[in-house]
Amino acid sequence: MSFFFYTAVGLLSATFGSLVGLGGGVIIVPALVYLGPWFIGQHISVATAVGTSLAVLIFTAFSSTITFYKQKRVDFRSGWLYFITCGPGAMLGSYTTQLVNAQSFQLIFGLFMLVMASLLVARDYIKPLQVNWSIQRTFTDAQGKRHEYGYGIVPALAIGLIVGFISGLFGIGGGSLFVPAMVILFRYPAHVATATSMFVIFLSSIMGSVTHLSLGEIDGWMVLGLAPSALVGGWLGAKIAGKLSGKALLWVLRITFFAVAVKMIAESV
Repeated sequence: MSFFFYTAVGLLSATFGSLVGLGGGVIIVPALVYLGPWFIGQHISVATAVGTSLAVLIFTAFSSTITFYKQKRVDFRSGWLYFITCGPGAMLGSYTTQLVNAQSFQLIFGLFMLVMASLLVARDYIKPLQVNWSIQRTFTDAQGKRHEYGYGIVPALAIGLIVGFISGLFGIGGGSLFVPAMVILFRYPAHVATATSMFVIFLSSIMGSVTHLSLGEIDGWMVLGLAPSALVGGWLGAKIAGKLSGKALLWVLRITFFAVAVKMIAESV
């Protein structure tokens, strides 16, 4: 039973996470906390779920980054810039997890997921800001259409810090904020934002996992159970993203986020 649970959770979270650049931890954490006792036969603490999720994100993000790299969609230059602050932020957020009690975590996580769902909805309707940023880039998609986007160093570093902290605190990867910020603030093409987000998640997940490991908040057996299907899901999600718009799957994510958020908030009050 646990084998099928690990396979399903790892594959589902990694596929959805890679498809839209989220990372997938937003599925892994509640799955381990709420479904773990049924399918694994043991209670899983919030801190362990977060730490384990972040460790699994390393495999998800690595697999999808390699696939996106082959599609020439990763902006490594801006990705390394985000990581300057995202990496330390992930370590700080990972350390902060132990200071938050389970009930407070459920409420905060639930509210945060509502925000993420709203951002994913807004992503389709909010027009990108027309700002002449100091750094300008171009991207030509598979259809030959040329896209122009740009970013500022200070805003990019600030976003990296915020996203890194949230990534480490909740074990979700941080792409739920990265992708909307890239698209809305910096006018990134959606495919480039998704691919670059997964690259940054890969790097920051390593640093965040080191902190969780030092605190004893990573279950190695769970990581081994989730990692194989996460590798496949990371590849699969990137492949789908390269061929489809992903709008239908985005709506599935939005509905899932709202449903899980309402459940977590209800159980915390």
